[in-house]
Amino acid sequence: MIDVALCIAIEHDPWLVALAVLICGMGAFAIVQMFERACNVPGLQRFGWVFLTSVAAGATIWCTHFVAMLAFEAKAPVQLDPVLTIGSLIVAVVGSFAGFSVAAWRSDRALPAIGGALFGGAISAMHFMGMAAYRVQGAVSWDMGYVVASVACACVFAGAALAVLRSLSLPRHRVALGTVLIVVAIATLHFVAMTAMNIRPMMGSDLALEAEEARALALATALIGLLVIASGVFAAMIDRQTRSDAMQRLHHMAMNDALTGLPNRVGFQGELDRQIAAARTTGGRIGLCAIDLDRFKEINDVHGHKAGDDVLVLLAERMRQAIGPNDMVARLGGDEFVAITRFTDRAQLVAFAALLEATLKAPLSLGQFDARLGASIGVAVFPDDAGDAEALTNNADLAMYRAKCESAPGPCHYDSELDEAIRERREIANDLRRAIEHDELDVHYQVQASIATREVTGYEALLRWTHPERGAIPPSVFIPIAEENGLILSLGEWVLRRACFDAMRWDHQSRVAVNVSALQLAHADLPRLFHQVMLDSGLPPRRLEIELTETAIMANRERALHILRQIKALGVGVALDDFGTGYSSLETLRVFPFDKIKLDRFFTSELEGSPQATAIIRAVLALGKSLAIPVLAEGIETDEQLSVLIREGCDEVQGFLLGHPAPMPVTGAIGATPAADEKVGALERAA
Repeated sequence: MIDVALCIAIEHDPWLVALAVLICGMGAFAIVQMFERACNVPGLQRFGWVFLTSVAAGATIWCTHFVAMLAFEAKAPVQLDPVLTIGSLIVAVVGSFAGFSVAAWRSDRALPAIGGALFGGAISAMHFMGMAAYRVQGAVSWDMGYVVASVACACVFAGAALAVLRSLSLPRHRVALGTVLIVVAIATLHFVAMTAMNIRPMMGSDLALEAEEARALALATALIGLLVIASGVFAAMIDRQTRSDAMQRLHHMAMNDALTGLPNRVGFQGELDRQIAAARTTGGRIGLCAIDLDRFKEINDVHGHKAGDDVLVLLAERMRQAIGPNDMVARLGGDEFVAITRFTDRAQLVAFAALLEATLKAPLSLGQFDARLGASIGVAVFPDDAGDAEALTNNADLAMYRAKCESAPGPCHYDSELDEAIRERREIANDLRRAIEHDELDVHYQVQASIATREVTGYEALLRWTHPERGAIPPSVFIPIAEENGLILSLGEWVLRRACFDAMRWDHQSRVAVNVSALQLAHADLPRLFHQVMLDSGLPPRRLEIELTETAIMANRERALHILRQIKALGVGVALDDFGTGYSSLETLRVFPFDKIKLDRFFTSELEGSPQATAIIRAVLALGKSLAIPVLAEGIETDEQLSVLIREGCDEVQGFLLGHPAPMPVTGAIGATPAADEKVGALERAA
């Protein structure tokens, strides 16, 4: 070490040594920056960055070597071989490329160290090839101990440098330590190797480099090297800045709504989590407003989606300007928004919700049209109404849903008793949707029999649902929920398909009757669905009958009758259900030829001891006979009720007396099973 220090201090120009060290330090920094980029990109990009790293490394090694070599005072005339000088640069670049390629391949323990050793070998090869280009007028001898030590230093320090750069355990100091190790690798190789060289001068040559020429050449070499290194540094900086800008844009796109520029669901969730964490620390309170625009669908339907987008942008900007600097409004999608505010007094939250409502109710003028929307707003408070972000969001949604269902004149605040019922209905709706998708429903069938022939004429398909946790849920509960949540069409299709396929498995030709709701009847594709299901199942149209109430028809009378005519044209029977309890319009019976009238169970239940009920049934039966429409009486539970209907001339009956709804029947001949024998007995006794 003393010999190396004396060599540097006595036999070198200190200014050129300092310049060489400066070049080496700047080059090492550039190498680290580009090598880190090479390790973080795939495919051809990695190849490109490894190449740029190798060029910077070769230039750093080459310039450091020649500037430091020109700083060496040989005490004898010196010349440089141009071919070997250029060749040494090529060796440095190629060797560095091999080392960095291996080190960047994988980040395990072995490969970075092996790649670093190859890089150290490139430093050594370049140095000794450069020394071969250093033609000194004198006898040159080498101390092999120092030669081996110099190569070992280069390989060890370079291997350690790349191992550090590929390590995951030094995230903060990796770049600085890697840069220092590369400088040490290059510097120790050069100066230890120069210490190994001994020169005995020989006089007599006039071709030696003068001191001033050596300094000029050193400065030119340093300038070229610094330009190459600076190019690499700026390339890495530009790439880093570009990636930073791209990441910022991607982050903004990920966290903000593309249409309105407001935070999206992800951005809102992050902000709500931060606000709740801060409130837990400070003991503050947070109000969350869930917002759903009213009459927004009308804008889209009448003026188009472009106008709808313009409305959303304008309302988003209004809300952004209305709220305070510490508040936040976000768009979750469609016409759903949320707003967050911090408050200390409940009156502040009430004022905040009222401000949002007034902002959304203000008239809109978009040039081609004017509009006034309004919104349904639900409010929930942390920690009063919920202890975490998810529960707070759900409770605000429940309050908003209640505001929309009740057409509330102002924002609705979360009420545990009122909103828990809504939560339960929403849970049932989600479970029902899942039950439809996974075929977890069932259909039971209730027998319909002819009084005249004592034979089964058909079966009414009745939907049943046994929830895995709640047990049996009656249709009176889940059918309205299906209608509220847009599930009635898929539910009706499921029942229709199941009933038709079941009927095809029966060993008799009885009809199957399926109920149709008002929402189904309003759907223009209903006739096409019936046709497709019959094609899929193979059920003849004469064996299918639909049952619907007059209330369903009166929702849109002309449209409903048009759809019913299309269904009847397929050969499907149409029965008017629950006759006597709805509009019971004779005009409806006149304009549409129903295949059956079903008398509501309310009248049959009053038959015993009610002359008025008997008179009404007699009138309905007379009406049916005059119009040539069969009448079926529902809800028959006693022999007395059945006797009256037989006496009055009713055509068909249905009720518990004949049989309770049960899974798919296997026979249609009365008397073929014990249950059917009981039905025959009931009819015979009544007769």
